[in-house]
Amino acid sequence: MSKILKLLAVLLVAGSLLSPAALAKNENARDSLVALGDSIPFGYNLGVNNQHPSKAGYPSIIGEEADLRVRNLAVPGEQTEGLLSDLQTSQKYRQVVKHADYVTLSIINNDLLEILREAGVESAKNPDSFQQLVLQKLLTDDAFLNLNAIITEIRELTDAPIVLYNVYNPYQTGDPLYGTADLLLTGIPGTFPGVNPALAASVSGFDDIYIVDAYSAFDGNQAEYVIMGDIHPTVAGQEVLADLALGALKLE
Repeated sequence: MSKILKLLAVLLVAGSLLSPAALAKNENARDSLVALGDSIPFGYNLGVNNQHPSKAGYPSIIGEEADLRVRNLAVPGEQTEGLLSDLQTSQKYRQVVKHADYVTLSIINNDLLEILREAGVESAKNPDSFQQLVLQKLLTDDAFLNLNAIITEIRELTDAPIVLYNVYNPYQTGDPLYGTADLLLTGIPGTFPGVNPALAASVSGFDDIYIVDAYSAFDGNQAEYVIMGDIHPTVAGQEVLADLALGALKLE
């Protein structure tokens, strides 16, 4: 009888180790990556539909490479104002970020696209007027203030390292808008400091934030890294974005 009782005890212990609760505990023991932002981390236009974040997007690639649980909260079309509101008012966002071990952030892209669209309409496609309107709107837009407030909100919730992507040029090198976008991203001496320098300046006062250079990684490689006729990264482009974050966080 004592042998039977001992055998039952062993089986019970083994069963508890293999139970769903035990497996869940093991899963939860992994570090987590929270991806915030727009259609780029969402992996837009990489799958059959855009109902859910793509497994080919850089957050999932990072998660697979570094063995991290991934919570992808990216929203196609998201602008800085919307993400800031989510972080301030959504308990879902706040709880997920609060428990993050790593955070990635790709935002401001749609703020810039809206400025370009508005300037295009208002300028009636006059090149000189277009550039003046874009510069005027960039200098008065709240995007960089919102970005600073977004990082502030994240830092109030977690001290996890943050990877912030700067902005790559989404236009193919032969597109008429390529040169204009390049000037806006890098700067016009004496006129405008540039989107990416302004982005870096807006978050310079925070600790454990890594600005990764998507602009340089994509520069001249748009044919390979940007979907033709689109502005979103290809699978190869997403892999490059993942590698940038893995290197910055030393998770390679």
